[in-house]
Amino acid sequence: MNLKYLRTIQTIYQTGSFQKAANALNYAPSTVTFQVQQVEKQLQLQLFTKHGRRMLLTSAGQKILPLIEQLLDDADALSTFHNSDDSIQGTLSIAVPESLLTYQLQPVLQAFKKQAPHVALTIKVLNCYDIFAQMVDHNVDLAIHYDVRQYSTNIHTWPLKTYPLTLVGSPQLSLTEQDFITPHQSKLICQIQNDPHARYLEIFNQYLRNRQISLAPPLELWSIESIKQSVISNLGVAFLPTFTVATELESNQLVSLHTEISQPTLTAIAAIDQNQPQSEAQKLFIKILNQFSLRNR
Repeated sequence: MNLKYLRTIQTIYQTGSFQKAANALNYAPSTVTFQVQQVEKQLQLQLFTKHGRRMLLTSAGQKILPLIEQLLDDADALSTFHNSDDSIQGTLSIAVPESLLTYQLQPVLQAFKKQAPHVALTIKVLNCYDIFAQMVDHNVDLAIHYDVRQYSTNIHTWPLKTYPLTLVGSPQLSLTEQDFITPHQSKLICQIQNDPHARYLEIFNQYLRNRQISLAPPLELWSIESIKQSVISNLGVAFLPTFTVATELESNQLVSLHTEISQPTLTAIAAIDQNQPQSEAQKLFIKILNQFSLRNR
């Protein structure tokens, strides 16, 4: 089984289309199609089915994807085995928002713990403005967050990935309740949020003000998983990074609600104090972080 072909299968699942996977992997679309066909031929089953504009896994594909990802993880572990060093010890403190920690950084943490099991890792889960302050005050070794402010020149930053944002609601919403385009509305539906100072909520709230759309008083829940379940229960709508609700959108538990937000995206960045010496643990984490961010673009 060709690992490159399996990587293509994984990328199609992550991006939702053959074309996006081709762009991410720098392949021609025909190459992606050929690789999928070869894997399906070897496995004697169909992996993808088209649903609207997205390519979704078939039931067989859903069952086999964890095996594919395990093979790729094992291959990655083998390729970086020479970097594994039991002598890497010490501490490493990282600040990161809940959404990135829960839905994007788990493979990074898994790889880091495999390669540096003796490092005491501390993760502070904060909103982006608090993370910014933690880095400025030298309270963390590494900050990972959505780009919200310009650091001073002593803080080195670099982009990781740009993520789309989506307004989601329950399929039970009426057409009128789903309308977030028409201006000058007063809607009884509320916004469900985890942190009123989250950058993506600032974007959505500014959009509502510009459109003069008022909502019912918000429901505040400090967990994205709780927010999703509450939206599914039709308690309100939520504006979130798309990757946090991708599974629920694909299973039709949630629906995407149209807006006219000009740039519904956020870019995740990493930041370190370049005036401070880097520990071996910090160097290793950054290396793994960059490997995964580049792979998933």
